[in-house]
Amino acid sequence: MQSRPCAGFFDAMKRADFHFDLPQELIAQHPLADRTASRLLHLDAGANTVSHRLFKDLPDLLTDDDLLVFNNTRVIPARLWGRKASGGKVEILIERLTGENTAVAHIRASKSPKAGTELVLSAEADGPPGSHRLTVTGREGALFCLETLGGENFATVLSDIGHMPLPPYIERTDTAGDRERYQTVYASREGAVAAPTAGLHFDESLLETLAHKGVRRAEVTLHVGAGTFQPVRVDDVAQHQMHSEYLEVAPSVCDAVAETRARGGRVVAVGTTAVRSLETASQSGGIAPYRGDTDIFIYPGYRFRCVDAMITNFHLPESTLLMLVSAFAGRDAILAAYREAIAQRYRFFSYGDAMLLTSPVAGAEH
Repeated sequence: MQSRPCAGFFDAMKRADFHFDLPQELIAQHPLADRTASRLLHLDAGANTVSHRLFKDLPDLLTDDDLLVFNNTRVIPARLWGRKASGGKVEILIERLTGENTAVAHIRASKSPKAGTELVLSAEADGPPGSHRLTVTGREGALFCLETLGGENFATVLSDIGHMPLPPYIERTDTAGDRERYQTVYASREGAVAAPTAGLHFDESLLETLAHKGVRRAEVTLHVGAGTFQPVRVDDVAQHQMHSEYLEVAPSVCDAVAETRARGGRVVAVGTTAVRSLETASQSGGIAPYRGDTDIFIYPGYRFRCVDAMITNFHLPESTLLMLVSAFAGRDAILAAYREAIAQRYRFFSYGDAMLLTSPVAGAEH
């Protein structure tokens, strides 16, 4: 369900319109020891004002009428290494488990493996061969279909030798600490191969503080796929085709949104995945339960149907996520805020600092 803004001026937007220059040293390579110690840039889009806070200040910026909507997906250790039986090295990134012993995956190899190829897995990139083996059974477009040898449970293989799929701009190997830190504290439903990173700033203490204040909470599930890191390759933004990801929005979430509307509160999405979840479920106007794939693409010109505010990290230049936050707050305001964040030495991307966006610009509000 590729949802797009109405035709008109915004359809002429180009990928280059979302470019900015980022010093390499501002790309966070490691998380902070304290999740809530991240900085928080608050952009009030309606008033066009920026303020600098800490993430632990978030309760001061919310009211007891507000609803926080989290994505409860859990990242699986989806990166595997191994060799073909013929000897060639392979790197595997699981995109989705499709059954107890099957999956679809991206495979990097000098020569793409054909159906019937056996892959012998290792615990490390250049480690000795281990006991786990996979067979390539076919293709689904750019993805390879895999099956464990002997019907072994795929989740067991990943738990045993899988590595956390850190984003490509984190230029180091994963560590044991990433299994806990590249995961939200409320993650409960396994299936993502990338973290919903806005949620990484919450710890149990902050969640308790928010609950004590009376801020409500709801959870959706969107299993983030590797496609979230795919660049926009076309110059005309309107021609970009989004990847699909599996989504569930339960009736309880719809009830929580309705109750928030009734008491005059705001629906505050924690992360772009929560934004895309809520907006997918609201395409008919009001929010409704949803279960299935979504490929919603939100860029300037889109009219938000559900989300009133969002918490988000800083995003890559020319990315679909930068386009999404620009749709909410206005491209010029976002790029100006990014320039200020760079000047103030904020940390960028998955392990970096956060933004709170409030009061959508005219034309974006529902």
